[in-house]
Amino acid sequence: MRHFAFVGAAEGARLFARTPEPFSRDDDPDRVGVALGATLYCPGIRPRLADDIRRRAAQGVASLVVCLEDSVPDADLAAAELNAIEQLRELGETDPGAEQLPMIFIRVRNVAQIPMIVRALGRRADVLTGFVVPKFTEENGSDYLDEVVGASDTVGRRLLLMPVLESVEMAYVESRASSLLGVRRLLDKYRLHVPAVRVGATDLSGVYGLRRAREFTVWDVRVVADVISAVVNVFGRLDGTGYVVAGPVWEYYSATERMFKPQLRESPFVAHEERALRTRLIAADLDGLIREVVLDRANGLLGKTVIHPSHVAAVHALSVVAPEEYADACAVLATDARGGAAASSYGNKMNESKPHTAWANRTLARAEIFGVAREGVSFVDLLGAGLQQ
Repeated sequence: MRHFAFVGAAEGARLFARTPEPFSRDDDPDRVGVALGATLYCPGIRPRLADDIRRRAAQGVASLVVCLEDSVPDADLAAAELNAIEQLRELGETDPGAEQLPMIFIRVRNVAQIPMIVRALGRRADVLTGFVVPKFTEENGSDYLDEVVGASDTVGRRLLLMPVLESVEMAYVESRASSLLGVRRLLDKYRLHVPAVRVGATDLSGVYGLRRAREFTVWDVRVVADVISAVVNVFGRLDGTGYVVAGPVWEYYSATERMFKPQLRESPFVAHEERALRTRLIAADLDGLIREVVLDRANGLLGKTVIHPSHVAAVHALSVVAPEEYADACAVLATDARGGAAASSYGNKMNESKPHTAWANRTLARAEIFGVAREGVSFVDLLGAGLQQ
């Protein structure tokens, strides 16, 4: 797989100074975590799920979750399980190789579903990359992880598990630290099976009877932002013990009456003669998503859970490394290991070797997967290319 693979050679040369590199679900788990990008959730009950997955893959979706949990009513669970299995088997029978599909995860609601799904898929289980486990805790997590290890042995290939941190114990301040540290101790035992840790902002908001409006980001909901910050503190460390922490879901996809002004400046779109694109983004409420992704990155998150295909292009466009970021990261890593500081080649900031090294390594990891934009190419250009699919 490769991000922006749908872009032709000439257009790719115009957009990228460094082209995104291929990646595989069999890569090192940290590299897989970086490559997830916008992870699209699809209810397992969808009748044309296989066709949906093929279509979204052609449009640039690199990771997709078939959900058997909250998106499926309890009364429909058995039907959703049957449908998901039949659709994935069809996908395995008609597609020549997993490299032409997104990384497919199944979000389960109980541990017994993991071996049941793998058995039911049989040799078509090759379409699976792994499982997403909601409401993951230290107490229930080992059972899920053991089943994923067992399923890997059955399939003959490593399967992955992405925990979703959203339990009441993590929401409440008095139990938060011990709960998060307990989960980290558990995940460390299964490190090769865990590409990323996800945060369930919707469930965390529900603990307090809250729901963020489309005019606000999750970072404006302080009680939830505090939990996410604690998750990054425990899991996002760049000392060799950390994990990729993915951004929480953006749950809006069409606009209604607004209370506040749009959150996208007009000037970048005017400069690139894309006023209509800005209008389109605002009409679809994507200006709020864009702002949240920028704040996610500033707070140590990478990638995003999304529930609508229109969100994918925005998340991926914002994941491409800007030429200034790339130049600064390379300069930091080229500095003598004893430290020191030097002015950025862009003449607008100071690059300090020791405190900026971890940031530089993270930036180059993202550049490898999502590429580096050419000088003068903006988020607007990259987004426009993605939305044309």
